Amino acid sequence: MSNSKSFGRRWKDLQQQLETLHKEYITSLRRERRRVLTVQLGILLSFFAFWELAARQRWIDPLLFSMPSRVWDLLFTRLSDGSLFTHASVTLFETLLGFMLGTGIGTLLAAVLWWSRFISKVLDPYLVVLNSMPKVALGPILIVGLGPGFTSIIAMGALISVIITTMVVYTAFREVDSNYLTVMNTFGASKKQSFRFVIFPASLPTIISTLKVNVGLAWVGVIVGEFLVSKQGLGYLIIYGFQVFNFTLVIMSLLVIAILATIMYKAVELMEKRLLKRF
Repeated sequence: MSNSKSFGRRWKDLQQQLETLHKEYITSLRRERRRVLTVQLGILLSFFAFWELAARQRWIDPLLFSMPSRVWDLLFTRLSDGSLFTHASVTLFETLLGFMLGTGIGTLLAAVLWWSRFISKVLDPYLVVLNSMPKVALGPILIVGLGPGFTSIIAMGALISVIITTMVVYTAFREVDSNYLTVMNTFGASKKQSFRFVIFPASLPTIISTLKVNVGLAWVGVIVGEFLVSKQGLGYLIIYGFQVFNFTLVIMSLLVIAILATIMYKAVELMEKRLLKRF
């Protein structure tokens, strides 16, 4: 009886020690996260402060590189008159649609290649050739074929990511441990069931990583498309700023693009956490 009580006390003590260690670990993670955030903000503020100082002291040409105070004033002016919302919303809409189309079509093509080995063998050299081509060079062809409008810009945003998505996701599908498929076949699962319950969940981390890459690619494709044909959007503001020698407008547009792209990236990260918990 005394031995059981002694064991019970030791077990409670062990549980308390584990809880204490867990709390200390969580506290250390939060402290490290705050430290990292503080350093990141410090670097960012130091960069803008040095940029402002360098421009005012004429260490750099303020006409070419502008300065944060001018960019802030222009940003406030554009926000006040609503023009920035108009241009940013156009570019964001095009980017989101191109991002979703590129990722969705690429993943669908990867599934088709995994499903049919014959089709994968036929299309493999074409995918390699298309992947090696500079997608931006296809912009004029898209404009001629689809017209100088939203459609060609969105197609540009999708095209620049669809091939790389197909190749990366298809490779992830093929590299899933074959033992899982053997177990599924043993229980008489169909190919569709194997894909749904084994292949796709096992490849989900790769798909999420591809989404993160596609955020940047979609922005590149859409901005290049706006360079060529658009009369609205952040890409149009950049080109217009170069044409009228207003580099403050160019830098402001680039900063807005950086902010929106970061928000998209963080949204993908949040989706990643939720999906991985679900699967």
